Amino acid sequence: MAHTAAWFLVLLGLGHIAYGLRKYHAPLRAAWAGGFIGQFGATEERRTAFWFLILGPLLVLAGHAALHAVATGDLALLKIVGGYLLFTGVLGAAAFPKSPFWAALPTGPLLIATGYGWLSL
Repeated sequence: MAHTAAWFLVLLGLGHIAYGLRKYHAPLRAAWAGGFIGQFGATEERRTAFWFLILGPLLVLAGHAALHAVATGDLALLKIVGGYLLFTGVLGAAAFPKSPFWAALPTGPLLIATGYGWLSL
């Protein structure tokens, strides 16, 4: 089950990147045309595009860390990834109730439970 949750994080991150590139195509293109460096503070839309997109690789990283933890039996790492994911999900869902942060709420506890040995790898 933790293996599936870890792959979910990888896919969620890749989806975040794909959706962000489509949704924020215009501000990203404008930032690129402006020379990229220092261009994301110019408008609110560019700042949003940057932060939305930068979350994608971080989700992929978390998923890969969880996959590594499952493969090596590193229960402590599963608890850490699950804890951060749960914290982020609770905070994000509270701040933005109509958002996909709710997806982290079952995934984080699942990784934590596996890390404590309550669920099998």
